Parts: sequence; C-alpha cells; structure tokens
Amino acid sequence: MLTNLPLLTEKYAPDFVMANGENAAHGFGITAKICASFFEAGIDVITLGNHAWDQREIMTYIQEESRLIRPLNYPETTPGAGVGLFEARNGARVCVAQVMGRLFMEPLGDPFEAVENCFSMITLGETADCIAIDVHAEATSEKMAIAHLLDGRVSLVAGTHSHIPTADAQVLPGGTAYQTDVGMCGDYNSVIGMKKEAAINKFTRKMPGARLEPAEEEATTCAVLLETDDRTGLAKKIEPVRVGGRLRETV
Repeated sequence: MLTNLPLLTEKYAPDFVMANGENAAHGFGITAKICASFFEAGIDVITLGNHAWDQREIMTYIQEESRLIRPLNYPETTPGAGVGLFEARNGARVCVAQVMGRLFMEPLGDPFEAVENCFSMITLGETADCIAIDVHAEATSEKMAIAHLLDGRVSLVAGTHSHIPTADAQVLPGGTAYQTDVGMCGDYNSVIGMKKEAAINKFTRKMPGARLEPAEEEATTCAVLLETDDRTGLAKKIEPVRVGGRLRETV
C-alpha cells in the first residue's frame, strides 16, 4: 500500500485518506510504529477491527491518538473511540466511524443500534460535510443491511474484513456510496494474504502447525475513490481502485 499510495495521491489529489490497518503487523493488529508510517505517508485516519488488540501496546496508544478508530459497538469501557471528526485538506469536516458485524464473528453490541445512536447526533451537512463508515464484517448481508439503513444519511459505507474486493461499487438510491468489501492490500497469491502452505495445512490436518505468515510476493493495493457533493455531502461517484500485483488493474 505504501508503495502505491504516493502514485495514487499524485493522480487523484484526495482531500482525505482513510485505511483499515488491523492486519498491518504481519496479519495481527497494528503497532504504534506502523501507525506513524501510515500517517507520514499521507493517511489521515486508520480503522481497526477484530484484530484491534493483537498488539497490546495499542491499548495505550489509542487513548493518545484520535486518528486511530476501533469498532463503535465495543463496550463503552473499551479504550479509544469508534468515531471521530477530522479536518480534510480542503477544510471539510470529515466524520469517520467503524462498526463491527456480529454474524460469524465474536459477540458484540448491536451494530445497527450503534450506528443509529451515533448518527442521531452527527448529521451530514450540519455536524459533518462527509461521513465515511467502515463496516468490518464477515457477512455480506450484514454489510448491505447497514448500508441501506444509513442510505441518505452518510456519504460512504465501505466493507472490510473478508480481504477480497467485491464488484458492487455503487451509489445507493438515497445518495450513499457503497462497496461490500474494499479488498486487502497484499499478495493475492495467498490465502487471504497468508502463505498458502500453512493455511492449507490448517484446513486439511486440523492440527496445530506453523504460525500463519504473510505472503511476500508483489502486492495489490485495493481502495475505493469517493467523490461527494459539496452542498449535501452525499456521494456523486464511487470508483474501485486496484493497482499492482496479480489482480486486474482498475484505476
């Protein structure tokens, strides 16, 4: 991602860049050092997910760094915040939130209730000029349902977690941009980014084996590009972006 980000930044000149970084530390969470490298590269906000606390140092770091966002539907006593308001390069107020799904994942607070409560207080066009939500979930149906629930009230609902980019980038009828999964930034000659042999062994032998390690061939950077209406904050256009590696490029 960091290799291709300068090229994409030069081409598109985005006003704001957000990234999901919960697998950045070799697939297991993120560290303060990696966060610093992301911010230095031009990423404005980093979201997390179910691997949020794999690196224990993040529990302290997230209390000091507002640009690191964990799932909104974690318990209230969890360190950090699930939503933040930030200033884009053009001066716009950008709200970034993350919510985590519950289908086929660990038990958490209701993600639908969490976003309803959050966006009863943060309003597009009033409190924020753009609202972008990362839905970190396994089930496509859960991601889609959250997007339709919020259609017309937020700028973007983008899914993460399943590592594979989907082909359904669209603007919903109410004006919210949506893609079920942005896709990972990593080597696609792999099993969701990990070396194939160890992953296959886990499925076929059902016995403890070698620790999963990231595949290290050329990576594909996957993203979406969002253009919003300056007046309403709703989406005008969403486009998938894929650069490098094995997947067919879409720029």
